[in-house]
Amino acid sequence: MCARGPSRAAVVPQIADCDPRVSGRTSALVEEATIETVRFDRDLGDAAALFAALLLRSESAASSQIENLTVGARRLAFAQLGDRSSVYAALVASNISAMSAAIDLAENLCSENILAMHRGLLESSEPQLAGRYRAEAVWIGGNSPHSAMFVPPHEDRVGPGIADLVRFMQRDDIPALTQTAISHAQFETIHPFPDGNGRTGRALVGSMLRNKGVTEKVTIPVSSGLLTDTAAYFDALGAYREGDIEPVVDMFAKPTLRATGNGRKLAADIRNVREQVLAGFLRPPGEGLKQATELIFREPAMTAQLLMHATGQSSSTAYRNIERIEQAGALKAAGHVNGQRAWIAPKVIAALDDFATRACRRVRG
Repeated sequence: MCARGPSRAAVVPQIADCDPRVSGRTSALVEEATIETVRFDRDLGDAAALFAALLLRSESAASSQIENLTVGARRLAFAQLGDRSSVYAALVASNISAMSAAIDLAENLCSENILAMHRGLLESSEPQLAGRYRAEAVWIGGNSPHSAMFVPPHEDRVGPGIADLVRFMQRDDIPALTQTAISHAQFETIHPFPDGNGRTGRALVGSMLRNKGVTEKVTIPVSSGLLTDTAAYFDALGAYREGDIEPVVDMFAKPTLRATGNGRKLAADIRNVREQVLAGFLRPPGEGLKQATELIFREPAMTAQLLMHATGQSSSTAYRNIERIEQAGALKAAGHVNGQRAWIAPKVIAALDDFATRACRRVRG
């Protein structure tokens, strides 16, 4: 066998001071997607708290599915309770932690917070890698750097590359969605981690949209829009590496529009479920029962202990409220998780699965 010489890694251009320009058509698409996103966030109004957790969960699941980590809403809900019988569900649950960290840290776009997002993603599955930039070569495609489609920059360039990216993200003179798309593509090109780059990079999208004021209350499930054509998404990232920013900006604007449409349908479905639940009670619910009912829309699998922790209710009150919600047809006994009795909200689970099904429908033409 002939020995091979050293492989070549990419040298990523700095973008902190670049002047990104796209066509008039793409600029108009960016503006339309931005307006629709702001409107979607605003239209949820007082119900935003009800939907925020479900939209975050949906975005996390869709982002994981892009990485071929596919999990149904029921398994994911149980993983959120601590069930580790499904490895994939546990990984997607960790992605929810990363997405949540991204939103919580959105006020300050910095290297330390990018590391915190990654830590939330991998601290359960790969703690030795979590929250640390890579110290070795990585590559995309192929079995080695020699046969790879793309070799990201040398590990010594990761820190400076992220510092440059952060300076770009902190600017306020670029349309937010254009800036977010380019930032995501630059992040994926740097590929700063040994694992979890795609999911962390998409968590960064939600963080940036919140930081730039495009969203204020909820996470737009952009990954659900990307799922309709993952090949085009990866092609756009490839074009970016070759110096063409137009495809990736276009690729983010279109999925954002699709995501808001899908999100509106999910919101309508959840509102219908909520109305059915409230109508199922034999008498108007008191404050404690209302709190318990609202929780099933944030946590579609629950235990009495979860309800007690979330609302401060006593054990007897929690079990009594779960029984009333079960009698109304909104909860169903579902065995045990870690020794605790568990219930699921079947109609909420169905709405989340319907959302995921719509996200996977490829757009034609």
